[in-house]
Amino acid sequence: MNQLSDRINRLAESATLAMARKSREMTEQGLQVISLSLGEPDFDTPDFVKEAAKQAIDDNFSKYPPVNGYLDLRKAIAHKFERDNGLHYTPEQIVVSTGAKQSIANLILSLINPGDEVIIPAPYWVSYKAIINMAEGVAVEVPSSVEQDFKISKEQLEASITPKTRMLLFSSPCNPSGSVYSKADLRGFADVLKKHPNIICVSDEIYEHINFVGGHVSIGAFDDIFDQVVTVNGVSKAFAMTGWRIGYIGAPAWIAKACSKMQGQSTSGANTIAQKAAQAAVSADPASIHYMRDEFLKRRDMMLELLAEMPGVKTNLPEGAFYVFPDVSSFFGKTNGSVTINNAEDLSMYLLEEAHIALVTGDAFGAPACMRISYAASEAQLRQAMSRMKTALSQLKERS
Repeated sequence: MNQLSDRINRLAESATLAMARKSREMTEQGLQVISLSLGEPDFDTPDFVKEAAKQAIDDNFSKYPPVNGYLDLRKAIAHKFERDNGLHYTPEQIVVSTGAKQSIANLILSLINPGDEVIIPAPYWVSYKAIINMAEGVAVEVPSSVEQDFKISKEQLEASITPKTRMLLFSSPCNPSGSVYSKADLRGFADVLKKHPNIICVSDEIYEHINFVGGHVSIGAFDDIFDQVVTVNGVSKAFAMTGWRIGYIGAPAWIAKACSKMQGQSTSGANTIAQKAAQAAVSADPASIHYMRDEFLKRRDMMLELLAEMPGVKTNLPEGAFYVFPDVSSFFGKTNGSVTINNAEDLSMYLLEEAHIALVTGDAFGAPACMRISYAASEAQLRQAMSRMKTALSQLKERS
């Protein structure tokens, strides 16, 4: 008898990875699928980062590293936090992990007991809720809409707090919406949080350098709540290093120590060669990677123009990351004669099967009226995908 744990049975498959898997299966069958489902830059890792990795191999960095990361890397990350974010962390407050996803899992598993509540503004990254569920916490979703630019207000945050609230978890720039919380927005959050010193704020800033509106703002830069904030970051998105699997946190020392303890009983230290590559990345002038941000901005503007040509598709103006997150609820209840679209899941499958485009339903992100489209692909692929999407959507009519 194959008996799985309740824990694994509660755990949903990642919707983004599931759609990527389906698109790969169709491609293997000879179909020309354009996948815009994964959050992965289509650039190559910068040469100076690859050279650092090659040097690390030659220098024989092949032994177990410290669980929380090499000291030189943690010093470089502390310097990066100071330089880019105005955050004053010591190397002892840094923990390096196998990707920012592990950083977030370490935090939730270290801080959340069964029944503890974690506030997650919706839309949110798919893994937030899954990891909270795995820890037997309660995800408290605070909704927003395209009309709100997919950002919650400080009043919504305050109203969602209960005696069981233990954590606020959000990303800015946001995956999936691309929305960016301004300094004024974050000051409002800080004013709420400082009234609740037992709430830890986890700020996911993995898209920090893909920001189209100027300087990035870290909520931890507000001194009056600094000790309540954990800043999560990594090298995957900004440096096109998704496969290198390096993320990190800056945290109060007691939280950093707990995360290191948690990690020590799961993966131990992150890959040694990848750590040395990450050290080169975080030590570099951020201007060295602005070419990627500038290209993403061009693609964003192109995507918004193409989506504006599709009646019924409603978008905001994403200010960062590399996603558009249109509201597609106007198509619910429509049909092409053989398929009826009841929700965003139906629409994503319709577009996959009829137009051979892989997108991700907004349900996975806590926004059932929407779909996520990644524009981390070439201009030619994006134009072709949007042409297919426009044709497929135009075939959907009201049921007679």
